[in-house]
This record gives sequence, structure tokens and C-alpha cells, in this order.
Amino acid sequence: MIRTMSLLRALIGTARLVRHAPRLAAGCPPDDDVLLDVPDARLAPALVAAALGDPEPAAKLLATTRDAAEWEDRDRQVTRLAAFAYHRDGWLERWLANAPDDPDALLVAAQLAVRRAWDSPARAERLHEVGPLVEAAAGADPRDPVPWRIALDHARGVRAGHTAFEALWEQALRRAPHHYGSHVAALKYLSAQWYGSHHECFDFAEQAAEDALPGSLAQALPVRAAFAQLAARPGPEHGVPGERIDAAADRALALSAEYPVADLWPAEIRNLLVHVLVERGRWHEALAEFGRIGPHATAFPWRLVADDPLRGFLDARATAVREVARRTPLRGGPRGGTGDGSRCGNGSGTGSVTALRAGPDTGRDTGSGAEPADPDGRPGRGGPGGHYA
Repeated sequence: MIRTMSLLRALIGTARLVRHAPRLAAGCPPDDDVLLDVPDARLAPALVAAALGDPEPAAKLLATTRDAAEWEDRDRQVTRLAAFAYHRDGWLERWLANAPDDPDALLVAAQLAVRRAWDSPARAERLHEVGPLVEAAAGADPRDPVPWRIALDHARGVRAGHTAFEALWEQALRRAPHHYGSHVAALKYLSAQWYGSHHECFDFAEQAAEDALPGSLAQALPVRAAFAQLAARPGPEHGVPGERIDAAADRALALSAEYPVADLWPAEIRNLLVHVLVERGRWHEALAEFGRIGPHATAFPWRLVADDPLRGFLDARATAVREVARRTPLRGGPRGGTGDGSRCGNGSGTGSVTALRAGPDTGRDTGSGAEPADPDGRPGRGGPGGHYA
């Protein structure tokens, strides 16, 4: 009887899959249309020019972000430019040769130096060597929080103690109390992989999310903590309960719904969220989130769970389609959907490590260190993710 029931379930599941999967998949962008880490309209011309050896567009772009105190955009653009220079740095060398004291060139150089040192087999030694570059970038513009985010990543790599890390954290918060990239750097320091625990990581992330400005990507920090725990797969005694992971996903879902479908800005958060939803078996919500992502896959988190990040994204999406199809009654759902809206394309202590605290919700400063509002009233757009994850 047990075998019969098992066979029955398999047959019904296959029938549902055959009926529903093609229609569910049809709402997704074709595999060939999905791209990895697409640059935005401001960054793309700078990258093209850099490929031709011309640093001028990158220099103008970063000067604009510095003059306008667009710290979140600046952080993301510096990270992407340094990632490009990791393999092709002639344009950056030319920029530094022509303007050795340019704060923007120094910032990209510091980011690049830390990235290369982090990837070195002699990581700690190399990171100690590049410390002066980070200090130079921080001294070039006292308003800029981005060098302090780099300093936080650098401190984690050189195994800085809690007191030293907290001092850097304070400097970052003085310049931009809600800076997303700095919060991500602190979250990693507090993770079980480094100097904290899953509980400390979640405590910090949840507080930061509560204190975040409306629409800020910092509201999704708990889902980064959830990803870290799911990737580590700790025993029950070391991790937080599943309910807390699901609550993190719920918060990120609410944030994602505030942005347009296929918006590049929250793409990395959406990719991270959908991975967590898949891991939790929340298939219908995962498929709907793939719809909000559209064609914008991001290397993080897929590069940490698959040899080929783009293939990892596409495989996860295909799995979500199959699982939703298997759970949809043969007569369930209107044409192109499942009846519940889940289809691809439906966009709708001081001295202690726990002393690190999220920046207070003090509102937006009018002086240095404030994230300027976007035209729609959102805070300055979130900084980069995936720093040496």
C-alpha cells in the first residue's frame, strides 16, 4: 500500500509538472537573456572607457558622487571599478600617475589593494602591507565613509581585535550612520565564520534593520545573516531557529516589493533572498521573487554555492518552476499562473564583540556623511554586497 501511494504521488506530480511547468517558465526571461552583474547606466560608460585605457569617465563619475555626498552609489561604483581593475589596471595606473593625490583614484586603489591582498595565500602579511593605502584614502576626504568601510574589511582580514574594530566602526558611523556597506562589513565581522556567532550576527542584523531608513537595503541585513547560517549548516545548538530565518526572509520580501520589477538597485538583495527562499522550501514565494529579479542575476550569492554563478541562478530558478508546478492541482490556476500569484514574472558591552551596534535612526544629516535622498524620497541607495564573503 505504501508503495502504491508513493507511486501515485509520483505520477500525479509528473502530470502536474508536464501541465504547469511550461506556462510557469514562460513568464521568466529566457536563459540566454539573463546577465550577471549588469552595471547601471552611470557606471557602464566608465567601465567601457576603462577597458580602452581612459580613466576620465570613472574620475568624473566618482567626483560627482563625492561632491554630492552620494556615499551609497559611490561605494558600489568603487567596488565595481576596483573589480574591473583587478584584471585590467592600466587605466587606474594612468589615473594615479596623472593625479597621485586624487581622493577618488586613491579610493579605487585602496579597494583594489585590499581585494588583491585578501585573495593572496599570504593574506595577513599582504593586508598589513597595504594598510598605508587604506589610511591614505581615508585621509583624502574626511567626509567620505567609504574608506572606512574598506578599513573595516581590512581589519577583519588582519584579525583586528574588538576594540580596534569598534574604533573603525565609530569612524564609519560618524560619517554616515546608515551606510549599508559599513553595516555589511560589521555583520561579517560578527559572523560565526569570523569573530562572532550566528546569534550575534542575527542580533546585529535585526537591530540594524529596525533602525534603517525607509526603503534602505539595510532592512535586508537579516537575510544576509540567514544566508550565512544556511551556508554553514550548524547544529541546532549553534544556530538560530528556523522561525527567525523565515522572519528575515519576510522582511526582505517586504523590502523587495517596494522596488520596481527588474530594478538593478536591489538585484543583489533579491538574488540573496531568493536563494534563502529556495533553501527554506518556500517555492511559491521564490518563483515570484525570480519574477521580480527579471534578467538581473548577481554573482553573490551564487558564486558561493555553485562553480558557475549564472548556472547556479538558472538551476535554482528551474527548480522553483518544477516545485511550484508539482504543487499546483491539475486544474489549478488561471492561464499562465497557479492561482496564487506565484509565477515567474509576477512582480508584484564595550570591549565585547557584541558592543558593535547599528547606527541610530537619527534621520538624515544635512552636513557631511549623510546619504542624500533619491527623488522618490528613498534614502541614498544601498552599498555593495559580497565584500570578500
